[in-house]
Amino acid sequence: MAQHYFFNAKDRFVKIGMIQLDTAWHDKEANFAKAESLIRDASSAKCEIVVLPEMFNTGFSMEIEKIGEELLGKTSEFLTRVAAEYEVAIVAGYPIFGHEGKGRNAAIAVDERGNIVGTYFKMFSFSYANEHLYYDFGRTPIVFKIRGMSASVFICYDLRFPEVFRRVANSVECIFVIANWPSDRIGHWISLLKARAIENQCYVIGVNRIGVDGNNMSYPGNSHAFSPSGKDICAGNSQDQLVIANINLSEVAKLRSEFPFLTDMRIPDEVDGKGK
Repeated sequence: MAQHYFFNAKDRFVKIGMIQLDTAWHDKEANFAKAESLIRDASSAKCEIVVLPEMFNTGFSMEIEKIGEELLGKTSEFLTRVAAEYEVAIVAGYPIFGHEGKGRNAAIAVDERGNIVGTYFKMFSFSYANEHLYYDFGRTPIVFKIRGMSASVFICYDLRFPEVFRRVANSVECIFVIANWPSDRIGHWISLLKARAIENQCYVIGVNRIGVDGNNMSYPGNSHAFSPSGKDICAGNSQDQLVIANINLSEVAKLRSEFPFLTDMRIPDEVDGKGK
């Protein structure tokens, strides 16, 4: 099980910049330039954490031989550099090489000094788009500290599997979800983000890309920040933009103290197929 952190009941505010990008297909340098411009804006706006979408540097592509790199490669070098330069922590996703020709859909968390403090691999492959044929799946969720906040990160399709969110619920104040979530299922995206916030009594920050990718798939943005009670704090539209969420971490401890639902959580026994 994940490590448990104990929260201070005093008000603790964190300013988070959610960056929506019209990701250039397979063009890392173009995406780095666009991301850096918006990260600079976030730094100027005094954001403490910046969040970029899933595969922000390439788009959601199965061509791992063209877009893959090492975990500590060009993209991690970019992220650690800009984090230190602009003094902002960053959560972002990008594709890396895995084993036997497959890739891994990765996310890293970088602190404001440019140190990697968390590494996560997408646990649920989107088989509807054949992701499982091209990417290995991760096996464990993570919990990390960023800007003094205990947090976790999941990637896109993971959002449909609430049981893995439950594994970190008692250990986190905020969960980041980075995505390439398509326009025709955007209602699911919003509903599931809200549900994950309510049931786990923590902030959920969902950051989605915009535009049309190389597979002619459309993405609408609609990045959202939900409070532990399910309040929609702020939302993005369908443009390249920086959306800023101010969150009060004391709300997590306050809500959990008033309504200690998580203390009743347990893992059920296996299904009894005989109905006994």
